[in-house]
Amino acid sequence: MSDLVIKQKILPDISKSKWDQNTYSGRVKHYFASANPMTLFTSSVTQEKCRKIVLDYKKGVISPDLTMDQLWDAKILYDSVYHPDTGEKMFFLGRMSAQMPANMVITGLLLSCYRSCPGVIFSHWINQSFNAIVNYTNRSGNSKTTNQQLFYSYCCATGAATTAALGLNMMVKNSYGLAARLVPFAAVAAANAINIPMVRANELTEGIELCDENDQLVAKSRQLAALSIAQVTLSRIAMAMPDMVLSPVIMNRFTRSAYYKARPLIQKYSDMPIQTFLAGIGLYFTTPLGCALFPQRTAIEVSQLETTVQNQILTRKDPPSVVYYNKGL
Repeated sequence: MSDLVIKQKILPDISKSKWDQNTYSGRVKHYFASANPMTLFTSSVTQEKCRKIVLDYKKGVISPDLTMDQLWDAKILYDSVYHPDTGEKMFFLGRMSAQMPANMVITGLLLSCYRSCPGVIFSHWINQSFNAIVNYTNRSGNSKTTNQQLFYSYCCATGAATTAALGLNMMVKNSYGLAARLVPFAAVAAANAINIPMVRANELTEGIELCDENDQLVAKSRQLAALSIAQVTLSRIAMAMPDMVLSPVIMNRFTRSAYYKARPLIQKYSDMPIQTFLAGIGLYFTTPLGCALFPQRTAIEVSQLETTVQNQILTRKDPPSVVYYNKGL
C-alpha cells in the first residue's frame, strides 16, 4: 500500500491522537512524543508548516505529496506547540516539552538549597514563577484568567511553598538525614495544591466547557471543573514525586559513603550537579508518565452531569447524549 495520504482507503482521523487515549499505555506514548524536549528547538517556519498541514487536512485539503509519516509528525508537533482548544501558539516555557529541561534545573536548585533561608526563598520563587507560567499556558479551553487572579495565585503559592519549606526545616533543623532532604517535595506538593486551583478559579465559578462531537460548545460544568483541577494537581505532584523523593534517597546514601567523606571538593561542589543530573533522568520519564495518568479529552454521558447542566443541554435542538471536555495540563 502506498504511504501517500491520498492513496489511503480510510483517511486517518487526526482529531484524535495517533495512539489510543483510552488506555494508559496509549497516553504515555502520546506524551513521550508531544512532551519531547527536542520540539522546543523547532523553528517557527517548521511549526507554521506543520500547523498548515494539520489545519488544511481538517478542511479536506491534502497535498498529493503528503505521506502518512509527515502527517503524523506534523500532528505531534502541532499538539506540542499549539493549545488543543484555542489553537494559539503556547509560550515555549509553558509547553509540556519544557517540563523536563526547566524542571531539571529547578529541581536541582530546590534539592540543593533547602537548608539556608535565602536559598529556600529563591528556589521556591523560581519554581512557582515557572509553575504559574505552565498553569496559565495550559489552562482549559477558553477560560479567562485575569492578571489579578494570576498574580494572587502566584503570590499565594510562593508564600505557601516558602512557609512550608521554612516551617518543615525548623522541625528537622537538627537532622542531616533523609527527612531534611524531603522538605522541598512537601513544599512543592503544598504549593501545587494552592496554585493550580487559584489560576483556574474562573472554571470553578463558571464551569469547564463541554462540547459535542463537532467541538461545538453546548454547556459548562462546575462539577467537572473541580474534577479536572484535582486530576491536574495529582498529575503534577506525581510528576515531581519520583525525582524529588528518589534523588534525596540516593544523595543521602552517597553522602554517607567513605568515598564522599574522603573528598572535600566533592562534598563542596557535587550536590547541585548530581541532583540536577538525577532530576533530568527522572523527569524524562515522569513527565509523560504523570501527564498520562488521566485522559486530557474525556467523554461523559449527559445523564451523569449536574441536573442544571443536563437541562441546559436537553433544551437544545438535537441534544447530544455524550459531551466532551478538556481537563487541561
